[in-house]
Amino acid sequence: MDVIASFLVLFSILVPTKLWYTPSQPIEIKVSADQPVNLVMKTFTGRDLEAEGSTEVAPGSTVDVKKMFPQLSEPGTYVLLAVPTGKKVDEFVGTPIVIEARRPPKATMNVRLHVYKISPLSYVTIDTEKGQIKAALWYDVAPHTVNNFLELAAGGYYDGQTFHRIVPDFVIQGGDPTGTGFGGPGYIVQEEFNDRIHEEGVLSMARTGDPLEGRGIAPRFEFANSAGSQFFICLSREKCASLDRKYTGFGKVFEGMDAVKAIASVEIADSSTGAPRQPQVIKSIRVVPVKAGNNPYAEMLKMDIHPIDVAQ
Repeated sequence: MDVIASFLVLFSILVPTKLWYTPSQPIEIKVSADQPVNLVMKTFTGRDLEAEGSTEVAPGSTVDVKKMFPQLSEPGTYVLLAVPTGKKVDEFVGTPIVIEARRPPKATMNVRLHVYKISPLSYVTIDTEKGQIKAALWYDVAPHTVNNFLELAAGGYYDGQTFHRIVPDFVIQGGDPTGTGFGGPGYIVQEEFNDRIHEEGVLSMARTGDPLEGRGIAPRFEFANSAGSQFFICLSREKCASLDRKYTGFGKVFEGMDAVKAIASVEIADSSTGAPRQPQVIKSIRVVPVKAGNNPYAEMLKMDIHPIDVAQ
């Protein structure tokens, strides 16, 4: 099974007809529910979008959610949920889907909207010899980085690799297939520096350091845009504050910091590189679709609201 096929199986109740749409195309979603549901659209930070007309959808129907929610014509990151009538939003069925209305490159700023990217709302589970680490991902502020990380994880890229660099009270770093600190997937990912702070548990992308950064200068283009697959997990706010807006934070651990700290506490063989004396193996990184009873995004999406009693 290829990466795209394995990714498609994560869709359940809300099934898109494809994963990419142009701005002029309808965004058609099949609702494979066994009961009528109301469709709820939110921004990734929890604001509800107003619908045009009824949001109630019969089982087996295919709807154009762009027509139902006209605000999708504005760039942003949105989450679509299927909620049975009479249930609260956090009692949705199936896996919500993320709809990214992506802006164009800066070189074509006369075009407001470039493309829509569709994906199932997911988190990741990092299995290690010290235990599981579970992390939610920031689709809204680092969409390209999140997409890259999910595709690599779904394709088994990280399986059997190691946390090759460990700096106590600072970071544990992995994602290098060579284990040397110089390896990657053979391509680079554009930086997505954002306003989320680097604190304990944050996942962020490693990149090549700019020699001039120590002088208080922002990383130059070739250094800022040098990430690929290597990532790190922050161990403290105090030591990681200097990384803000200079590295791409793209998620945060919501369960398993004890495993992170256990890895961070192992004996170091070479303090100059952070190489541990014993390899700290990443058994696998699994992509896990969000369900109503297994949803690390509930607080961010503000889902604990009144029941959907009637079709809107």
